[in-house]
Amino acid sequence: MEPPRTTAGLTLETAPSPGLPRRHHAWGCWPRRRWRQAGPTAVADAVSKRIYYGWLMLPLAVAALVASSPGQTFGVSIFNEPMRLSLGLSHGQLAAMYTLGTLLGALPITLFGWYMDRHGIRRAMLLAVTLFAGACLLTSVVRGWPGLLLAFWLLRMLGPGALSFVSGNTLAYWFDRRLGLVEGIRQLGMAVAMAIIPALNLWLVASFGWRGAYAVLGTVIWCTLFPVAWLLYRNRPSELGQHIDGQTPLAAAEPQGTTIHGDEGTWGFTLSQTLHTYAFWIVGGGNAIFSLIQTAVFFCIVPIFAERGLTDGDAAVMLTAFAISLAIMQLTGGILADHFPAPPLLGLGLAGLGAGVGLLYTSHSLPVAVCAGAVLGASQGIFFGTSQPLWPRYFGRRHLGKIRGFLLTLAIGSSSLGPLLAGLTRDALGSFNFALIVFSVAPLAMAVMALAVAPPPRAAAESLPPLEGPHATAVAAPAQ
Repeated sequence: MEPPRTTAGLTLETAPSPGLPRRHHAWGCWPRRRWRQAGPTAVADAVSKRIYYGWLMLPLAVAALVASSPGQTFGVSIFNEPMRLSLGLSHGQLAAMYTLGTLLGALPITLFGWYMDRHGIRRAMLLAVTLFAGACLLTSVVRGWPGLLLAFWLLRMLGPGALSFVSGNTLAYWFDRRLGLVEGIRQLGMAVAMAIIPALNLWLVASFGWRGAYAVLGTVIWCTLFPVAWLLYRNRPSELGQHIDGQTPLAAAEPQGTTIHGDEGTWGFTLSQTLHTYAFWIVGGGNAIFSLIQTAVFFCIVPIFAERGLTDGDAAVMLTAFAISLAIMQLTGGILADHFPAPPLLGLGLAGLGAGVGLLYTSHSLPVAVCAGAVLGASQGIFFGTSQPLWPRYFGRRHLGKIRGFLLTLAIGSSSLGPLLAGLTRDALGSFNFALIVFSVAPLAMAVMALAVAPPPRAAAESLPPLEGPHATAVAAPAQ
């Protein structure tokens, strides 16, 4: 018997129809053919023979980040008013549910980091997609404030939490020297989503209602992203016989402060060790400050502009300038991070945040407000374009999930406090001026401290015992 023929991950088998000779078919002399899917490994192997597989992982990571939009603030905001009216809630009740859901959603993110470290990014992605799609479907059937609180908790935990978390960690296992560049490209996906998703959500709400819109989003996300991730998502280059960056481990010299070229998780600081380093708390603190200040500013942007004699339309123009500047500087910041030391770039990003808020404080005309938005966008692009590749370069990939999970918990928790602090100072003092002054000064102090950031010595991380369990297999051996 002839062996089955294969092509592009598919096996072609020839089988006779019942009751007929093997070489004959009811419709003529051609044999009946049956295609059998050889599984996701064969598809990935076929692709990896032609290109470095990391370049395929990049659009998959972008797609996962964009898919988290129904749980992001810019995605949820479109549903707020129809949801509030349907459930009979006040503005304050709706805001309280969202804030509490965000706080509760920040707590379990470290568990997703543990799961990713233990089982790999592929399983973590499949789990996150399934749970997040389920959260969207659950949101479509809530009937009161307890159900809404549960829905906000799941949406925030699984969208900007788990799904964007796995997306943000994916490329670190595939790139080192170009990590800043590919992270900048990945973040461009979110900038595009911020421009497109609100309009899409408006159309869905107008066509299907807010409940139907969430049901459609959950169904589309699972039916498109899950099968693609199942077929194509891979944990590491070694599973396909490749090396990080598509080169051999000794292809190039090691830049100071980065991981050894070809490392895929064989070394790394534990979360406990990381929490005892100066670099983690300064860079993580800068991350938290960005989350707190920018969430507070954008949540209160309309009343802030009203105090300065500007209109809602002026606020929209300022946000557009912010989005354009952010999109440009995220890519630029990533490229700079691949070629220059991190500390001055981190300091520049934090100083820009303070300068942007200071411009906002003095914005009594539209041109100044537009400049404030552009500076805020540029500062965020430079800071996060630098800090995203810093984590695997400074702390390794072995426990990267736990480390960045803890970091994301800090960021989400900080973002939930920003609007509260701004609102309390507004109620107590009659304006947002005091909050804006504090928000403009605090990043400057952090910028000075960021100049002293340095990679911690690797000796402690390299002294850890070898990996054990399924994750070790994923590091050391190709998939069978």
